Amino acid sequence: MAARLWRGLGRARTALCFSAAALALAACAGTVDTTSAPPPQMANQPPPGASIGTGEIRVGLILPLSAQGNAGVAAQSMKNAAELALAEFKQPNIQLLVKDDGGSPQGAQAAAQQAIAEGAEIIIGPLFAQSVSAVGQVARQRGIPVIAFSTDASVATRGVYLLSFLPESDVRRIIEYAVSHGKRSFAALLPDNAYGNLVEAAFQQEVARRGGRVIALEKYPLDAARMAEPVRRVAQAASQADAIFIPDGADAVPQVAQSLAAAGVTKRVQLLGTGLWDDPRIMSNAQLQGGWFAAPDAVGYRSFAQRYRARYGQEPVRTATLSYDAVALVAALVKTQGTQRFTEQVLTTSSGFSGIDGVFRFRADGLNERGLAVLRVAPGGGQIISPAPKSFQPGT
Repeated sequence: MAARLWRGLGRARTALCFSAAALALAACAGTVDTTSAPPPQMANQPPPGASIGTGEIRVGLILPLSAQGNAGVAAQSMKNAAELALAEFKQPNIQLLVKDDGGSPQGAQAAAQQAIAEGAEIIIGPLFAQSVSAVGQVARQRGIPVIAFSTDASVATRGVYLLSFLPESDVRRIIEYAVSHGKRSFAALLPDNAYGNLVEAAFQQEVARRGGRVIALEKYPLDAARMAEPVRRVAQAASQADAIFIPDGADAVPQVAQSLAAAGVTKRVQLLGTGLWDDPRIMSNAQLQGGWFAAPDAVGYRSFAQRYRARYGQEPVRTATLSYDAVALVAALVKTQGTQRFTEQVLTTSSGFSGIDGVFRFRADGLNERGLAVLRVAPGGGQIISPAPKSFQPGT
């Protein structure tokens, strides 16, 4: 099964590993928080006949197209990416039934009901955690699988697969690399928010699993004036640490690094981060030079963005590649897997799939695993020091 699927996907490289254009994305993609919805909007659903493509296999595509702000912008860009995937796959035998959930669970539930009533065999989307849960409840009753985009791991379950970039993947990769390069004692400074809570659990678990130890862990608030004390406590413990983990973005990490340096933490202590570090403001920060972080190889995203601009005359949102990969995967499975195309056995094959953002695979619990690179912070941008794997090891 795995070998046959890989051969089929190899023939469909224009979609899932786009010949010279198999692209990548920064981990934790996009500027939209996909763990929570924007203020509820009335779902402005397209008429029943609204669709992309003319194939026989119907696929629901649920996005918050009428939501306000960044959510609506992201949804339109992801819809465009889905259309681009169909075009580059040479019009496969699928038809996307486009549904607008308005950014609300109620809209998502109605959208799922409508898509299934129109014959959808699988659903792609939605974007927000509560909407994913609502769609999953409807889809499970009918045995319809869902490939969704939320980064909230708690909404994943059997038959509801998350294609998003999950913080746990970043943590696993960077700690694995650090331990393999002699780092055994870790300190951590985490943002005091939902992301920090997710990362904390993954960090503690992964360090223990790799035989390391956490000698200090502090959370800091967004208020810069109150950041000094937790940073000071970690700095005091840093003499016993091989590495300090700072899983946050460019709005906070440079200030944290500056405070550590001012407290006497030297370059001897390796700084570690997640894909949120893939930002020009971090690359240009002197205190962060030489830091390590996990993220997809960015070659892929640049090529995807170039093709997207050529077609739509504007930049894609970073989450657009997720929509592209989901549609391309569905198209490839329709082409190669016959009536077994959307079974759990096929969707959770251990060899996984190759997409714009690198290799990925779904687990039976609905979470995903991704092949990530490790990069070093440098003035010209992240430098790959450990390439992303091209495939998953057999039996892993």
